[in-house]
Amino acid sequence: MRVRVVLFATLKDLLGQRQLDLALEDGQATVDAVRQALMTQYPQASANLSAALAAVNEEFASADDPVRDGDEVAFFPPVSGGDGLPEIFILNNNPIDHDDLIARITTPQTGAVVFFSGLVRGETQREGHLPQTEYLEYEAYEPMALAKMRQVAQEVRQRWPKVIGIAIVQRIGRLEVGQNTVLIACSASHRDDGCFEAARYGIDRLKEIVPVWKKEVTPQAQRWIEGEYRPGPADRA
Repeated sequence: MRVRVVLFATLKDLLGQRQLDLALEDGQATVDAVRQALMTQYPQASANLSAALAAVNEEFASADDPVRDGDEVAFFPPVSGGDGLPEIFILNNNPIDHDDLIARITTPQTGAVVFFSGLVRGETQREGHLPQTEYLEYEAYEPMALAKMRQVAQEVRQRWPKVIGIAIVQRIGRLEVGQNTVLIACSASHRDDGCFEAARYGIDRLKEIVPVWKKEVTPQAQRWIEGEYRPGPADRA
């Protein structure tokens, strides 16, 4: 049997390729079998593969989940609609137009909109980061990222049912210091209808389950920034 393996961030760099076809013995196979086969073929990436998260056909998977002929298996580091109500999910490298997004997630009942908007920092005083950054390079496991953005919106609606509109925007590619990187926006009839809490939850949850990574770049160094959260069964849609 053969499966397609897709790699992101540090793993893509270590193996020197984004995707590859992997042959496995016929019969029952698991995610762990795919991982072990890759570690055998690419020992230089063993430590990273051992710690990587996995997805099968764009859904989080555990070690003993089955893998079938023709499946797509992705490995990556830990990461960063409903009922006719307005929802927007964007994954591209276009500048974020805040006024346009406000217009698209408001209705005649809307009286409040809360935004969280992330920017590229030029200086970072935090362990695991380069102290100075010239630019960031973002990449995403795109089909899965969009699906997980929708999951975040569904979770927001379950917790704050008075939220009217939701926008989740993630830029990818090269982004310079001072540019917007990500946006979460939630609208509601009143400011005390949960829109503040929903926007905060949205960005925190995006950083946990939406497969997006960033590389900090300076003329002297490059570093992928990887998270620590490891999704479990409760994180599956």
